[in-house]
Amino acid sequence: MLLYIVRRLVNVVVMLLVVSMITFGIFFMVPKLTGTDPVYLYVGKNATPAAVEGLRVKLGLDKPLYEQYGLYLKGIVVGRDYPTGTGVEHCPAPCLGLSVQNEDPVWGDLTSDLPITASLAAGASILWLILGVGTGALSALRKRSIGDRVTMVTALAGVSLPIYFTGLLSIYLFCYTLNWLPDPSYVPLTQDPVGWAQNLILPWITLAFLYAATYARLTRATMLDVLGEDYIRTARAKGLPERIVIGKHAMRSTMTPILTVFGMDLGGLIGGAVLTETVFNLHGLGNAALQGIQKNDLPMIMGVTLFAAFFIVMANLIVDLLYAAVDPRVRLA
Repeated sequence: MLLYIVRRLVNVVVMLLVVSMITFGIFFMVPKLTGTDPVYLYVGKNATPAAVEGLRVKLGLDKPLYEQYGLYLKGIVVGRDYPTGTGVEHCPAPCLGLSVQNEDPVWGDLTSDLPITASLAAGASILWLILGVGTGALSALRKRSIGDRVTMVTALAGVSLPIYFTGLLSIYLFCYTLNWLPDPSYVPLTQDPVGWAQNLILPWITLAFLYAATYARLTRATMLDVLGEDYIRTARAKGLPERIVIGKHAMRSTMTPILTVFGMDLGGLIGGAVLTETVFNLHGLGNAALQGIQKNDLPMIMGVTLFAAFFIVMANLIVDLLYAAVDPRVRLA
């Protein structure tokens, strides 16, 4: 088991290095190939040559690309010093560069936005797991019944309807027409737990509706296959109660592919739910990425990209470890 964990951790480090290398190359090499100097994103087109060169030296853009990448990795691990002409500006680790918008460390902006995105992802994931897996399992057990057909039609609608439609519709209905909920905004959990939940319930439901539909269809299809397996028929032939057959045997096999998809979905969401955050005006990581794109803030975009990659890779690592705990054969893979 220990060797399996070490192998997976090494894979995580290698994957993050590859992602950082590709991301750095795209955001700092491609602009030069197209004739765009990244330093002008900070100083503007009308800056004096002295200001341009001064900032180029401060950001290290006067060095070869491989040295710039080395400084970038060094900043992530131990921090980085930026010369200012009269002194040194220190960016503590993990330093992901300076934002174009305000020349502040990108890490500080991302960590301030992370609680919003994490709250959104955590609440929505709990809802879609309960609703998606529960309705999918019931549909499989009552195949071709009216409830099964209604559930699958609802799931198809959930997959088909975009978030910006269901989100705006829910705001209009529950906030402005019925006045049941406040206009969504973020309230810190430590400050007001009730207000935190009230303001996030609509984004949770909207996001969960999309994902629960996918999980319901996946659960139904997987469970139908599992229920046809020989060991399920053997368990029933031995006279085991149906709740034991379904809960202990069928659901255990059904959860394996669901666990895989859940790890990837949750990791991607923590990296930033752009559409949901935009519709509900939540200033999380997705909104930070969108603003970075609109303002050509390359360090911010790259920081969000690495943030998202980190969470996705870590989510897959956790899934791999859970696999190893459930099925010892996985450790030999």
